Order: sequence, then C-alpha cells, then structure tokens
Amino acid sequence: MMIFWIALLCISVFVVIYSYLGYPILVALFSRLRRKVPSPFGSSSLPAISITVPVYNEEAVIRETLDALVSIDYPEELRHILVISDASEDGTDDIVREFRDRGVELLRLEERGGKTAAENAARDHLRGEIVVNTDASVRIPPDAVKPLVAVFEDPSIGVASGRDVSVTKFTSDGNKGESGYVGYEMWLRSLETRLDGIVGASGCFYASRKNLHMEIVPEALSRDFAAPLIAKENGYRSVSVNDALCLVPRVSSLHREYRRKVRTMTRGLETLFYKRSLLNPFKYGMFSWMLLSHKLVRWLVPWSLVLGFVAVAGLAFFSPWAWLMLGPAIALLGLSLVGWSWKSDGAMPTIVSIPAYIVSGTLAGLVSWIQALRGALNPVWEPTRRDTVLQSTPEVRKDD
Repeated sequence: MMIFWIALLCISVFVVIYSYLGYPILVALFSRLRRKVPSPFGSSSLPAISITVPVYNEEAVIRETLDALVSIDYPEELRHILVISDASEDGTDDIVREFRDRGVELLRLEERGGKTAAENAARDHLRGEIVVNTDASVRIPPDAVKPLVAVFEDPSIGVASGRDVSVTKFTSDGNKGESGYVGYEMWLRSLETRLDGIVGASGCFYASRKNLHMEIVPEALSRDFAAPLIAKENGYRSVSVNDALCLVPRVSSLHREYRRKVRTMTRGLETLFYKRSLLNPFKYGMFSWMLLSHKLVRWLVPWSLVLGFVAVAGLAFFSPWAWLMLGPAIALLGLSLVGWSWKSDGAMPTIVSIPAYIVSGTLAGLVSWIQALRGALNPVWEPTRRDTVLQSTPEVRKDD
C-alpha cells in the first residue's frame, strides 16, 4: 500500500514540475536548435488596421480607453477603431458616440451574447488588413501598436500577441501572485516564439490577419486562445512581441480573480476540445507537444496537487516523515483562508497573498474542469473590473 501512495505522490510531483519547470527548459533547449523569430520591425508601408474593443457597461473607463487609442502612434487614415457594445445598459454607448469624429465607430448589439459573440458580430464591419483586439480595462502605450503590426511583414506569421505588463496604483499593491504569474507567462511565450510559435494569445492585446479573424468561433469559446490554433490550421505561426506592451491593472480582489479564472479556464478547456485535432503530433509535430504541455498538462496541475495531498495523507499512516510535508500544506491552506477573507483596506501581505493566489487558482482549476465536463458553458461574460489608475512603474521583464 505504501508503494501505491509513493507512486501517486511521484506522479503528482512530476506533473507540477514538468508543467512549470521541465517544459520551459525543454522549449529553451529545442529553440537553440530550431530558432524562429519575427522579422525585423520597421516597414516602410504600414497596413490598414481595425482595432476592436468589446465592451459591456464600461462607462467608468471607456473615455480614458478611447482617448488612449485615438492617440496611438499610427497614421489616422490607416486606423479604424470599432467598439462593440454588448447591449450595455449604462452610459457607455453615449460616451463612444462622442468619439465619432475621431475615427471611432460604435456597433451596438441589442441582446447580450458575450465577448466572443461581439467579436463575431464585428466581422462585417472590419476595414483593416490586420485586426487588433483589446479590452476597455487595459491601456495600450502610444508606441505599442506599430511593433505588434510590423511582425506581419513576415508572411508566415498569422497572429501576434502583445506583452502583458502587470501594473498597479500607488495606493495598492494589488495581487502580487497575479503579477508574478503574468511575468512567468510572458517569459514562457517568448521562449515558444523562438521555437514554433505561441499556443495562446493575450486576450488584452493581440492582432491577427483579417482572413483568419473572419472564422466564426462558437460563442462559449475563447477567441484569443483559438486565434493561434486557427492560424496553425491555416499554415501560419503565432508570436509574442516583446515591444508591444499592454498595461494590465492587477485585480486587487481575490474573489474577482477567482471568478475570472473559472470563466477563462472553462472556456479554455472547451476551446481545446473544439480544436483537439491540433493535438495530433503526426500532423502538427512540435506544436502539438507545446499545446499539450502548456495548456492541457498545466490545467491538470490542480488535480495533481489534490492527488499529491491525498498521497501524503496516505503516507502519514506509514511514515512519520510524511507529516513534515503535510504540515506546510495545511499551513498553506490556512494562509489562503486568511487571504480569501481579507477585508482590510491595506495591501495584503506577500506571505498571505501568494498562498491565497495559489490555492484559489487551484480551486478555480478544479471547478473549471467540473463545469467543462458538465457542459456548463456561459458565453455571457462579466468584464473583470480592474483598478483604472495606472500611475506606477510597470514591472517589465527583460527577455532576450
């Protein structure tokens, strides 16, 4: 029986270590043998672009967002901004109409359908060769769009993803666990870009060729995850562009971050199942391995953690050393409960915020699997309400 628990623990540890350490190491090694990078920036003739912004009840931030977008460093005659209002019930639409003379078009949907439905509805209104997708709750620096679009000089590239930078207000430390994870994810995407391309784009800021964007994605699925998959099916690769920064305010509420993770992971699992043919290594080679490792194995980590906890608890009946492992796990759960119930106006201490982020993320992963397996899809999204004052210095990782 003891051998059974040890085997169970080994499987759990392997899944976690492979997902977060082994896979990146292998990608880094393989990329030295098969290096692919985007073409140099700086095209003499820029393509026409359409910037899409799906919104729902964003009157608190939409004016700032549009002020930033109409001020980007891109020729006005080549720039089209399309705001898709998913049946907003506040003053969002009226504010968007104020920007009509500044190159902003409003497409209002009379019934809520969700973010992907809004993106699908925008297809007939797109004017540019390249479609740039962004959110109302983030900020795109003026010089970020050109490098994102310039990589399409390379005819092999179908999707380009921006580089998320976690930022916060002076008045709050936000969610430090979220910040660390974002930095890790951007680093991993830079490694994948050198190998065979990224397997998922940043929903906050990414671009695709119009012919790829025209494919309808089922409303309950995630278009930003589906975009690189669609590109691969059509013979293109997808890349992460380090110079195309997107400032993403951290979610200060652990509860909101939990709900966001459940929603995005559930949609991600359904999207992967919808595009499961890409997991065929005989047809898609290296990309299939990357998709399996980065997405499916990563999404299995919550179950492996539960498996590991059960294995250690089982071993505690046979060996005293198991209690040395069980103790920290219980302490982690205790700290996460403190973080979950945190109501102070002050910043959550790191010793609480990181364990709370890990445990809430694990719980979100378990719930996501259950919802996906039950077919409990919810295409109608509630946008993550983030802090809107971006005054602090962005935490930027310098990747090679």
